[in-house]
Amino acid sequence: MNPPFKIPLSVLVVIHTPALEVLLIERAESPGFWQSVTGSLDQDDEPFEAAALREVREETGLDAYAPGHRLTDWALENVYEIYSQWCHRYAPGVIRNTERVFGLCIPAAAPVVLSLREHRAQVWLPWPEAMDRCFSSSNAEAISWLPRLGRCDTMDVG
Repeated sequence: MNPPFKIPLSVLVVIHTPALEVLLIERAESPGFWQSVTGSLDQDDEPFEAAALREVREETGLDAYAPGHRLTDWALENVYEIYSQWCHRYAPGVIRNTERVFGLCIPAAAPVVLSLREHRAQVWLPWPEAMDRCFSSSNAEAISWLPRLGRCDTMDVG
């Protein structure tokens, strides 16, 4: 049985520290493709924040609401053409995705528990280096906003 098509609505979560170090994870099926946490909504009516919480937990094992963590909706959306190698995951004719951007500040850089079916490696980098390592221009642009939008006080979103 074929899995259902992906919904062309997704989240991008820039995980960072107060010192503006950024977590990047390398895609398992695409060595050299480094990115922040990303993922599609599971249902059309799933709130973006719920998808962000789920994807962070699935891909890193982190709890975005743990003490000292702060998830922030950056109120930015990217609309981009889906890379040709991933078009088969979407319904026929779907060529664009809308991605909502979040930041997750955690107290300090630490190893995370990767979902090995999706990612093979992790690295913490200063934000300018993280921008340069991302394969996706929308991910690099999101990281460029970190010095202005990366809130790290401990007041929870919600």
